[in-house]
Amino acid sequence: MDISIVKKKLEKYGQTHLLKYFDELTEDEKNELLTQIDETDFSMVELCADGGKSVKKGSITPLSVMQLSEIEGNKELYFNAGVSAIKSGKVGAVLLAGGMGTRLGSDAPKGMYNIGETRDVYIFERIVRNLMDAVDITGSWIHLFIMTSDKNHESTIGFFKEKNYFGYNKEYITFFKQEMAPAADYNGKIYMESRSRMSTSPNGNGGWFISMDRSGALEKVKNSGIEWLNVFAVDNVLQRIADPVFVGAVIEKGFAAGSKVVKKASPDENVGVMCLEDGKPSIVEYYELTEELMNAKDEKGEPAYNYGVILNYLFNVKELEKIMEASMPLHVVKKKIPYMDENGQLIKPDNPNGYKFETLILDMIHLMKSCLPFEVRREKEFAPIKNKTGIDSVDTARELLKKNGVEL
Repeated sequence: MDISIVKKKLEKYGQTHLLKYFDELTEDEKNELLTQIDETDFSMVELCADGGKSVKKGSITPLSVMQLSEIEGNKELYFNAGVSAIKSGKVGAVLLAGGMGTRLGSDAPKGMYNIGETRDVYIFERIVRNLMDAVDITGSWIHLFIMTSDKNHESTIGFFKEKNYFGYNKEYITFFKQEMAPAADYNGKIYMESRSRMSTSPNGNGGWFISMDRSGALEKVKNSGIEWLNVFAVDNVLQRIADPVFVGAVIEKGFAAGSKVVKKASPDENVGVMCLEDGKPSIVEYYELTEELMNAKDEKGEPAYNYGVILNYLFNVKELEKIMEASMPLHVVKKKIPYMDENGQLIKPDNPNGYKFETLILDMIHLMKSCLPFEVRREKEFAPIKNKTGIDSVDTARELLKKNGVEL
């Protein structure tokens, strides 16, 4: 790779410091760094100037939710439609598992965290068991695509092999890596995590589909005849995956996408809510909800923005392909970023020290022509593990699992 071309690229974006130790590197290290620089889109660091405040929401109005009573009244119809789609091989599942268990006090992938009390029970194990419920109901294997990251790819694959894929048919499991984005200080200077590598992080949960495409996993989706992808996050150990009733409702109602939602525990609960934005389906994050929106009522006198998303979505593959090249908003997030200081020492900061750049799945929802908000019972399907203790923690998830008959 021509070093002069690399230098011009770095000069353009004010990132020449990335080559500070270049002459001291081995040939392999030089090639690693040059390749990383060549593959990196540096234009995103320009967003550091305003901290990402250029991303604005449009006009927010309520979106009707398919509530539990309606679902129950048509359950057999939806169930049969969903089972038919799964049996026909039209439904796949995508697990977003690129993160690490840092907030849980672990240096391993988050899915490897052991939540058992009297025996070993891993987050990945619960996810696979939940998917197996749909396999047992339909008698058909469902292709599971697992998105990892640069930081946890090999360890995740090794863990699944070690645990014999938790009893799942390994022929129906495909691992693929998420695209990475650089991490920068507040002035837009990209950090180094070593002398030969820039500091990077996964490009957000909105990068899953483009990552499937670039990794070759999307080709497997097409060749397998999969028309719908159920996308979900690793941290909800109680969620139902490839749920036939959910799948059937989205298909029967003719929607391009569906989103599982739960009734909010309180108006200010920290969950994004389904809505319309400029007349199109969207999600407004909890920190974007104004007092006016939180207190708004619908025609029945109920809170108008009362249903929170749990990051469990169903997307039509053809509709996803239509938006793949769309320009998604890039979100700038303050984070604690490990970095190499001027003395060559790796520093792990205690407080946020810079920005990471992410695309979000909620913006994919807004690019869809339609989306069905589908209510589920939170005590049956919502046990997120965000923290080690307190709200949405290992402790609260354990209690919910035990209430649902899971032995820990």
